[in-house]
Amino acid sequence: VQLQASGGGLVQAGDSLRLSCVASGRTFSCYAMGWFRQAPGKEREFAAALKWSTSTKYYADSVKGRFIISRDNAKNTVYLQMNSLKPEDTAVYFCACSGSHNWKTYYRDDGYDHWGQGTLVTVSS
Repeated sequence: VQLQASGGGLVQAGDSLRLSCVASGRTFSCYAMGWFRQAPGKEREFAAALKWSTSTKYYADSVKGRFIISRDNAKNTVYLQMNSLKPEDTAVYFCACSGSHNWKTYYRDDGYDHWGQGTLVTVSS
């Protein structure tokens, strides 16, 4: 599975941004897609995930109510709509594919088998 993330950029606090992740290859092995982020000097952390079979969505508390994960099956694409952005949302955002059916693993980066290259989001105050 190959994942290509895009859509990052420099925005101001309060703005919105939409990230895209296009999947190719053996995409049928992805039972869930997730978004993680890594801020400078910090560990990578979970942001959101979507289980393909049920369309169930999972969010970190830090983004709940502001970020929306969605998908376009025809385009093999997962989106992360980010609203009301804050300076603390500044990070490199990664999309990932999970081959697990266990939703509890979606919150951990070791629950994912394939990763995209990351796209940088910078939010200025």
